[in-house]
Amino acid sequence: MPSAADLPGRVARRSRTEARIRTDRLSSRLAFILQCGVGAALAWWLAGDVFDHRLPFFAPVTAIITLGMSYGQRVRRAVEVMIGVALGVFIGDVFSHVFGTGVIQVLVVVVLAMTVASLVGAGLLLTIQAGVQAAIITTLLAAPGQAFTRWLDAVIGGVVALVISVLVPATGLQRPRQKAARVVQEISAILTETTRVIRTDDADLASRVLRRARASEGMLDELQDLASEGVAVVRLSPFRRRHLPGAQAIADLLEPLDRAIRNLRVLVRRALVATRRGEVIPPAYTALLYDLARSCDDIARELHERHEPTAARAGLNRLAVRSAAIDPASGLSGEVIRAQVRSMVVDLLVLTGLSVEEASAVVPDSEGWAHHDDDAHDRDDIPDAADDEDGDHEPDEPDDEGRPMSGEIRHP
Repeated sequence: MPSAADLPGRVARRSRTEARIRTDRLSSRLAFILQCGVGAALAWWLAGDVFDHRLPFFAPVTAIITLGMSYGQRVRRAVEVMIGVALGVFIGDVFSHVFGTGVIQVLVVVVLAMTVASLVGAGLLLTIQAGVQAAIITTLLAAPGQAFTRWLDAVIGGVVALVISVLVPATGLQRPRQKAARVVQEISAILTETTRVIRTDDADLASRVLRRARASEGMLDELQDLASEGVAVVRLSPFRRRHLPGAQAIADLLEPLDRAIRNLRVLVRRALVATRRGEVIPPAYTALLYDLARSCDDIARELHERHEPTAARAGLNRLAVRSAAIDPASGLSGEVIRAQVRSMVVDLLVLTGLSVEEASAVVPDSEGWAHHDDDAHDRDDIPDAADDEDGDHEPDEPDDEGRPMSGEIRHP
């Protein structure tokens, strides 16, 4: 237990860490904050000075709301915001003109606007916007003829946001690539932790790693949004057409990454089962996991550096050959893990630019035990223990007792 004398140093280190995190957070959001400021000011100027609208409140509000959406959803949600505002303004104006304002009127008009939005197939944001704008219009009486200008103000704000989202700095196009690199890095981290699970027989750690593997699906969903929007921005902007091949290349990573994460979850579940049952995983299989993680590091680094990740292909080729060797001492869990490694090698080779057929051809058929020079039964570079930062958790039960999902072991 740390002594009291160590407390000031620990507090100082924690303060520096928190300051760095906050600075990094501000740095990552600075471009977005500037975009919102410029968009709000431009929308206000257009609506107020160019179109001569009095107090064009909805123009900057709509611009900020639209730009405030995640990058991967701007185009679709900008349209939703404009439609939602239009519905809300129309229903609110008509209802308040006929029935006036009051508690019951606000209740009815909000429910009515959101119901109509839902019936026309609106998304959640559109439905919420319809209700919000209806409430505002109902409670703030408009001057004669102002209802249409308020709707037009919202349209102006949405159009400004759309233009900014298309003309954002080039760093916006790099976000999908950076996210893809982080997804691959997360796969590496989970594989590394799984080697520690196997070497330490730590069932609690295995449960935490399994939860982490399941959570990685959310990262893939975010990447899908970013990649789709990256392609959309390139196609919409006449200044970005030359970036279309690169944007499409990142979008093409989604399928092999999805397969890799699915195979990873099966692998981690089986490691948990092996740990609980006391099954021994051959050291050579553990070495395969660790080296597969290092190949993921290489792929992530190349993606982050804006290169096609071809340099990792040689290491994956060697792993494919090593993974063909069956250890006769291995049990069911060991063979499931080895098979999932082989499947993940194929997935990662596809990430490096090979087709599925080419990647599958690299992985040889399984054979009896054969010692390879780079097989390591007593590898001293594989961590022996995990850094436990998550606290104590109740272990999860595996979804299917660690059995692989149908069709995911492609190279037994």
